[in-house]
Amino acid sequence: MELKNVTSFPFYFKLACVLFSVIAMGYLLILGKEALSPMVFSCLFSILLLPLCNFFERKFKFPRSLASLISVIILITAISSILYLVGSQLKRLYSDWPQFESQVETSIDTLQDWISKTFNIAQKKQNKYVDTATSKIISSGTEVVGATVLSLSSILLFMVFTFIYTFFFLLYRRLIMKFLISVFLDENKNLVHDIMEQIQYIIRKYIVGLLMEMGIVATGVSLTFWIIGVHYAILLGLITGLFNIIPYIGIFTALIISCIITFATATAVSKVFLVMIVLVITHLIDSNIILPLVVGSKVRINALITVMGVIFGEMIWGVTGMFLSIPIIAVMKIIFDRIESLKPWGIILGDEEKKQNELIEPVEMVDPS
Repeated sequence: MELKNVTSFPFYFKLACVLFSVIAMGYLLILGKEALSPMVFSCLFSILLLPLCNFFERKFKFPRSLASLISVIILITAISSILYLVGSQLKRLYSDWPQFESQVETSIDTLQDWISKTFNIAQKKQNKYVDTATSKIISSGTEVVGATVLSLSSILLFMVFTFIYTFFFLLYRRLIMKFLISVFLDENKNLVHDIMEQIQYIIRKYIVGLLMEMGIVATGVSLTFWIIGVHYAILLGLITGLFNIIPYIGIFTALIISCIITFATATAVSKVFLVMIVLVITHLIDSNIILPLVVGSKVRINALITVMGVIFGEMIWGVTGMFLSIPIIAVMKIIFDRIESLKPWGIILGDEEKKQNELIEPVEMVDPS
């Protein structure tokens, strides 16, 4: 008995198959979060480090294992430097904590006076609500501490496995590439080869552009905050640059954190409004000038899909999914654009203001050796 052509199946049957596949893939992604998320990060890091690894192999004639190890060590050093810079600024905030706490208490008293005058709620009643909430927090303090320790240990394990996977991806990149090409039919190998080239090019340019954007935003915000006299200008600039990696949501999260710290440390409330204005202007400049120049030209994904990707990424993999959503969508778009039956999906992911048929310059394959 011969199977029917796929196109002859009714629409509701094909729709049911698509929905079942999406639900199954989503469930498997959620189930395999602990194993898959560091592997995806490792893929991105290995693509970023590939030119450096090839440089060590060709220029200094290092064996592949040594070149891969040195590349990973350079990555670890770069990430550690950023964490050290952020940690040093947080240490300064911790040293000024008594002043910070005093300013918060003063601000709370002012807020209580305003609530008492505006809503006719006595300060004793407000303090009662605060004491009740505080007692609940203290009662669950053990759980909070345990969750924090568990979270820190999970992050440490995540980073360790990410660096290990990155080393092995660089070491066995030729073997992995052969496998990816071999699983397809001979007539599709050229297409697979082209897709792999474009994925490497897009992801590498995207990560480099993202790092450039992060540096520009962090430097600009730190300098502006320093000029207007905001406390912890470097720390707030670093927070803004790091959070800005998450499209749209990150800048508003940084805005809230910056406003809270400024409110607790500034002598004038007007500085809080200045901070808000600076970050809003930064977001506008970043979205309309910096992002199209250093990132948008590499990854052409429309704003609707970007926001939806960030939201669904958070639902599936949490904060990790928010960071990985755009690179994954970019890879999907490359695949969709080069497979005839999937081109409509590539259209909906792209930006209609850009040329959909614009070719990307060819690049060298993973490992030409």
